[in-house]
Amino acid sequence: MNRGLAVVLTGYVEGDVIRHSEIFAPLRALDLRFGHTVTVLEAMGIFQDDSVPSFERWLASRLEGLVPGIRAEAERWTRVLRDGGPRSRPRGEDTVWLYLNHVRPALLEWSTRYDHLREVTREDVLAQLRTVYGHRRRDQLVALRSLFAWAKRSGLIFRNPTSRIKVGQNEYAVLQPLLPAQVDRSVAATTTPSARLILALAALHAARVAQIGSLMLDDVDIGNRRLTIAGRVHPLDELTLKLLLDWLEHRRKRWSNTANLHLLINNQTATGTGRASNHWINAPLRGQDATLERLRVDRQLEEAMVRGPDPLHLAEVFGLHEKTAMRYADSARALLEQAAEQQHQ
Repeated sequence: MNRGLAVVLTGYVEGDVIRHSEIFAPLRALDLRFGHTVTVLEAMGIFQDDSVPSFERWLASRLEGLVPGIRAEAERWTRVLRDGGPRSRPRGEDTVWLYLNHVRPALLEWSTRYDHLREVTREDVLAQLRTVYGHRRRDQLVALRSLFAWAKRSGLIFRNPTSRIKVGQNEYAVLQPLLPAQVDRSVAATTTPSARLILALAALHAARVAQIGSLMLDDVDIGNRRLTIAGRVHPLDELTLKLLLDWLEHRRKRWSNTANLHLLINNQTATGTGRASNHWINAPLRGQDATLERLRVDRQLEEAMVRGPDPLHLAEVFGLHEKTAMRYADSARALLEQAAEQQHQ
C-alpha cells in the first residue's frame, strides 16, 4: 500500500484530484494493492471514482449480438430485475447475472428472425427448450417466464408465450465415481498448505466451497479432535488433523498479526476480516477433472456405496436434503447392481 501511495502521489499538488482512470492501470501493472490505496486517498478527500460500473460493462457484453428492438427490451427487463419496479422487488446481481445468461441463447437465436419480443410464439419457446435438458431446461424456462411476464405487464406483448409450459421433472443420470488417476492428479496439483487442507475438507468431509471459506478458527477443536462445518461436528481423522496443524503453523508464521478470524486467509484477506473468495479456494484445482465439487460429490457417493444406499444415513451424516440424499442412494444402488452383474458374467 505504501508503494502504491508513493506511485500515485508523486507530483501531487494540493488541490489536485486523483481519478480512478489515471491510477488503476499503473497500479495493476506493478501488482500493487489498488483497493487499499484508494481507501487512503478517499480518507484524504482527493479521490474521484470515474470508472464505468462493472455491471454496465457486463450488461453491454451480454446484450451484444441482439437486434436493437430485442436488445432494448432485454436491457429494460434486466434493469428492473436489479433495481426493482412498482410491482417487483430488486434482485441480487448474482440472480440478475444468471437470469440474463439463461435467456441469452434464446434471444440470440430469435434475433436472427425477429425484431421484437412480441413476435416470439409459444412454438418458438418450446423449440428452444428442446435444445436443453435437466436443470438447464428448468433454469432457462424460469428466466424466460420472468422476461415475458415483465413484457406482458409493460404492454410490450399481447400474449405470454411461456404460459402453461411446465418445467417437468428433472431426470438425473447416475452419478459416477472419480477414477483414481483423476484424484491423483488433483492431489499432485495441491502444493501449498492451504490447498492441501482445502482438498481434504472437500474430499474427506464433503464440505462445499462456501462452507470451506466460511470456517472460523473457533470451528477447529484440536484438543477434542473435532471440526465444525456448517453447524455439523465432524471427527478429525489423522490426515485432516495433520493438514490442519501444518496450515495453522504456516498461518501463524506468515500472518502473525492478522485480526482475521477465518480459518483460511490469504494476502488479500489477512489485512481485513472478510472470508477468502470462492475463486481463490477453487484456484488450485481449476482445470482438473477432480474439482472440489466433484471430490465432494465423490465422497458422498462413496459413503452411500460403502455404508449402503440409505438416504436417511446420508441425510444425517452430510446434512443433505431428502431429495438429494435419495439421488445419491439411487446412484449407489445402480452402481452396486451393475458391479454385481459384471461379477456374475
